[in-house]
Amino acid sequence: MTLAYRGTHYHGWQWQYANELYKGPPPPPGHGIPTVQEKLIRAFTYVLGHPVQVVGSSRTDAGVHAKGQVAHFDTFREHIPPEGIRRSVNHQLPDDILIRAIEPAADDFDAILHTRSKRYQYAIWNAEDRPLFNADLYWHRWQTLDIAAMRQAAALLVGTHDFTSFAKAGHGRQSPVRNIHSLDICQRGPKIVIGVEGNGFLWRMIRIIVGTLVEVGLGRYGPDRVQQMLKATHRPDAGPTAPPQGLYLQWINY
Repeated sequence: MTLAYRGTHYHGWQWQYANELYKGPPPPPGHGIPTVQEKLIRAFTYVLGHPVQVVGSSRTDAGVHAKGQVAHFDTFREHIPPEGIRRSVNHQLPDDILIRAIEPAADDFDAILHTRSKRYQYAIWNAEDRPLFNADLYWHRWQTLDIAAMRQAAALLVGTHDFTSFAKAGHGRQSPVRNIHSLDICQRGPKIVIGVEGNGFLWRMIRIIVGTLVEVGLGRYGPDRVQQMLKATHRPDAGPTAPPQGLYLQWINY
């Protein structure tokens, strides 16, 4: 299935038990804290009448949104048309999660293992006044950003590199090497959108790239400084981490 969600009110994609860091109301017995996967599992289980495990391609962080997340699930209710399942489950989901499409998949399909590339977008509101009605969908930066300098720096990140400097420590991946296929920056009025496509990303990698590019746009680094950051393979050498609310999982390619 392909789904979209507004991640503002969720602690990310992944199902989680309440822990000492969770400050919300205690979840009911057997429930996890509010996550997208939690809501989907409960909606599918209710509609299909049997336990359902939903496996998503990307474990988006708390506050991060998705336009084209992909997930798979198994059911023996083959007599229910996929469109019937989609409509019934959507009826059980909150207003900020929507299943866009459901279709049968091969028996060995895996939403994680079969992913070939992903594209994320990051939205910045670059104006003196903040975006009043949708502040949870943008990173507000009131200072004027040098888009040309940001594009120069972005071009240096395209290709295959060790992105240790652009990943949160403890990312848990065997290799920090990733291939960025494209990194583009578009501006229309106060809205700046940074698009990143790659074969995979490390923990917080895109948000650190965005935070670094914004520092370049503010004139705090020259564009060529990005090359030094890559070579350093040291997280403190790169820029700050951009906040989660501007990040969107746009699509996944299989």
